[in-house]
Amino acid sequence: MESLKILLITQARIGSTRFPKKVTKILGNTTLLGLHLQRVKMSKKVTDWVVATTKEEGVGQIIEISNQSGVDFYQGDLNDVLDRFYQVALPYAPNYVVRVTSDCPLIDSNIIDEVIELTIQNQADYGANILIEEFPDGQDVEVFNFRALEKAWKEAKLISEREHVTPYIRNNSNLKGGNIFKAVHLSAPSNYNHIRMTVDEPKDLEGIETLIATLGFEASWLDYTNYIIHHINEFKNQDIQRNEGYIKSLDNEKIK
Repeated sequence: MESLKILLITQARIGSTRFPKKVTKILGNTTLLGLHLQRVKMSKKVTDWVVATTKEEGVGQIIEISNQSGVDFYQGDLNDVLDRFYQVALPYAPNYVVRVTSDCPLIDSNIIDEVIELTIQNQADYGANILIEEFPDGQDVEVFNFRALEKAWKEAKLISEREHVTPYIRNNSNLKGGNIFKAVHLSAPSNYNHIRMTVDEPKDLEGIETLIATLGFEASWLDYTNYIIHHINEFKNQDIQRNEGYIKSLDNEKIK
């Protein structure tokens, strides 16, 4: 049986309304993006990794970190991230694409592999751990086949669908009442959706620094989660709204 080609694409940009250049911030002996890439490359199922970035001024820092990490990069449209993903994937001709975001430095490769396995075993078009938000913010993983990506690229019209890559697929899946795509969901062992380990603001970075100083760079998502739960007063970022960027895109569509 021919082995599957599984392409992991992580999106990264220099500009950020709340925290510019956040992915280049220093974490120990690496950077936020460097740590993210170090952890995603621990996946046993992914065959290729690419950083999908932009042509913004200053993006050379992202390219340099990608090169240092041994990961290819692609520069594409700033706002149409769906197009960026499609253009990245085309030359690789992957069976499946994994979507993660570079502001999640503690992403766990075991979750990546579990979502991949679940998607393949169920012959699904789309698999994720976000259809019901149970994992901590910062451990989001989505997997979809190339056919689903291509159809979304051709059909998605809304700003939110182009900017956030997968809403067209999710909203037209069986788990959201649609009939175009078959979707499957990976559940967490308990509900940890109130726990935060992503980086959108400076105080998020402080939380990541605390986790690394205590548990190191290679701990599991559950070890990091349990530390936050038992030392919640050390973390000043746990009140930040989840998925604020996507919510903002939806609000902008209502205005128009």
